[in-house]
Amino acid sequence: MAMRDTDVEIRGSSLSGLRILLGVSGGIAAVDTVRLARELRRHGAEISVMMTHSAQKIITPLAVEWATQTKVITDWNSDLTALDEIDGILIAPATRDLMASYLHGLQHGPILMALSAARTRKCPVLMIPSMHSDLANDPVTEDLVDQVRKHEITVHWGKEEEGKRKTPPHEEIVARFAHQLNSLKKNRKDVVITLGATRSAIDDIRFVQNTSSGATGYSIADDLYRNGHDVTCVSGVTSVSKPSWLPLVINAPNPSEMLDELKAISKDNIDAWIHTAAVLDYVVSNPAQGKLASQQGNLNVELIESEKHIQELKELCKNSVRIGFKLESGIKQKDLIFRAVAQIEKAGMTAVIANRLEDLENKDKPRGYLVDKQGSHFILNTQNDMCEAIRTFIERGV
Repeated sequence: MAMRDTDVEIRGSSLSGLRILLGVSGGIAAVDTVRLARELRRHGAEISVMMTHSAQKIITPLAVEWATQTKVITDWNSDLTALDEIDGILIAPATRDLMASYLHGLQHGPILMALSAARTRKCPVLMIPSMHSDLANDPVTEDLVDQVRKHEITVHWGKEEEGKRKTPPHEEIVARFAHQLNSLKKNRKDVVITLGATRSAIDDIRFVQNTSSGATGYSIADDLYRNGHDVTCVSGVTSVSKPSWLPLVINAPNPSEMLDELKAISKDNIDAWIHTAAVLDYVVSNPAQGKLASQQGNLNVELIESEKHIQELKELCKNSVRIGFKLESGIKQKDLIFRAVAQIEKAGMTAVIANRLEDLENKDKPRGYLVDKQGSHFILNTQNDMCEAIRTFIERGV
């Protein structure tokens, strides 16, 4: 069935079943409301919208209704029954006037009434200010934001560019908002994810490196973050951009550096470990100081076996959920599953995502196979299937 222009492609479920009030006040950033509303829908949100009179001068309610597929509330005469059970409120943009009006209890519009009700009901609120740098840096603005935060409202500023504090990208706003709402759920976990390639120096400018973009690890981290979990990434070398909303990414491109970081983190009672990093099996035994001279004939580099991270962490993480990744090539599926089970038993893993290189290069093949301790395996057709399966193991616990 062909998609209509009002449809959106579902990219996640972090807001599924959640009723969101999107409030739009009169900053020029209101022009981004269409993109923001559609991004909320891509992650499953059920949206109600309120617009101030000044916002309607910047973008028409008709455009917002197209983006949300719902009637926009613009005044007191609108149907307000949709606000009876709201799970979260997102105000973007949030003007200084709106924040000041909220703090002083003014009621000159439905958005302020909704915010007052949210204060009583302890409903989560995220405000995204957008204004000129001079106004943003005014001590009065800083005081207003501090006071708003004391009312347990989250205020998130975008970067300062072209003399303005602009709103963050709509993907970032929705990711942060999903995390804020879902972090209030029970059973949220502390999760560590390793990702990317690792490298071993030959000299000061040359190195041996394996192949991994980091995309899988960041995809899993993004999914867990949006679903309210506390995520720490330990990253090797990556060729994809890090999602700007991930709170903590520790860079450790060398296998031994990465292992030292993981051992240090293990002291913090981590609930779950996801090992997606491609860790070198062999490293350079004696890296040269400086740069080896070129055109000096053949160069012999001795490689020695490196430490196996999942094995080294076995005892330190034995009370945690641990999910590994197994990549093979040129073997039958049954042998792939057999090797995954062997890795589970040897390293004390909870489960392993097993892949064949040739399958990853063929879009008609499964994304991988989830293998558990009993040797049962389940086909993961898409990246979303993989993220959901990993999240299920983490939330279930040991």
